[in-house]
Amino acid sequence: MEISGIISAIIIGIIIGVLGRLVLPGRQRIGVLLTVLVGIVAALLGTALAYGLDVADTAGVDWLELLIQVGLAAAGVAALDRSRARR
Repeated sequence: MEISGIISAIIIGIIIGVLGRLVLPGRQRIGVLLTVLVGIVAALLGTALAYGLDVADTAGVDWLELLIQVGLAAAGVAALDRSRARR
């Protein structure tokens, strides 16, 4: 992965993290930095998963890849929120 790919993954990860948080109902008890980190991880894992499922390279916008990434981000935010609620 080149530096431009890493930078774009960070930028996309920020957007994915925010979208993942918006998908969840109610208030989440995690900070913005954790949301961004979850988004970056979800963007990278979602891209890898999309390539594994052979849905990453399509003509136009890769909607399935985006859906996978947002779903992973929402799951990550929900998991962190639940782990923080137990403390």
